[in-house]
Amino acid sequence: MVTETIPTRSPPLFDIALLMLLATLWAGSYAFMKLAVETIPPMTVVTLRMLIAGLVLLPIVMLKGFQLPLDIASLGRFAVLALVNSLVPFVLIAWAQQTVPSALATVLSSTAPIFACLLALLPGMGGRMGMQKLLGVIAGFAGVVLIIGPAAMAGLGQDLLAQGALLAAGFVFALSAFVGTAFPGRHPLIPATGALLVGAVLLAPFALIFEAPWTMQPSLSSILGLTGMALFSTALGFVLYFRILATLGVAGGTAQAYLRVPIGAAFGVIFFGEVLASSAWMGIAAVACGVALMTMPPRRGLELSKPPLSNR
Repeated sequence: MVTETIPTRSPPLFDIALLMLLATLWAGSYAFMKLAVETIPPMTVVTLRMLIAGLVLLPIVMLKGFQLPLDIASLGRFAVLALVNSLVPFVLIAWAQQTVPSALATVLSSTAPIFACLLALLPGMGGRMGMQKLLGVIAGFAGVVLIIGPAAMAGLGQDLLAQGALLAAGFVFALSAFVGTAFPGRHPLIPATGALLVGAVLLAPFALIFEAPWTMQPSLSSILGLTGMALFSTALGFVLYFRILATLGVAGGTAQAYLRVPIGAAFGVIFFGEVLASSAWMGIAAVACGVALMTMPPRRGLELSKPPLSNR
């Protein structure tokens, strides 16, 4: 059996490039999700998303000579990771995006870095929040609001339940960054594949009971949206995410939540000829500053990215 290890610490610029690629893949997941839930029920979408992505990654794991740990303790960690990193937040977002506009959904679900900093303050969660990261959190969220603009924020409060679900997804995503460090020394393929497959097994019975997916008639656009989301946003995205957790830590792993917004805005400019307002350019600058503050090593104080959990 080949011993799977995390990649060697890469240069900071390469880490940032991976972070931007992850943000790009996850920025596209909102568009994919919007297409998928048009004709496929939310829990069925998430089940298929995780199952397809896990089955794509599994042969790669085998070809590399790695082996998924199947002992009770490892399966339990996979289950916990699946719940907080995919199953719960994916279902919340899929359900909310049936009624909430994508722009507002992006703002509300990009609160993960804020929750991550607050969680780090709790006893036993691995550190305290220094001024540098606090400023990064504030700058990043301010930039998100500036980019999306007041038009999107005008809808705030009109569908409190769905919007609350998106905030809850942001909180769970923040929690998942801490839980994701529970596989120290493992190659990123291991937690990604294990969590996706276990998550699909856990959610499948609920999708079958409550949504009767055999009765659905999915459109071609929904099938394409689901496929793109599974292959790119999930399979590739998860491998990048766990790699980033191993190199940039919790703060870096959650920073992509802010990067998703300017990248999405850039898509509009490049592919659709959209013109950004001056406030949007200010927002992009604020996001860039915030991400830099959250990912650069602090000059003093404890690291927020210190792994809060272990496999001991």
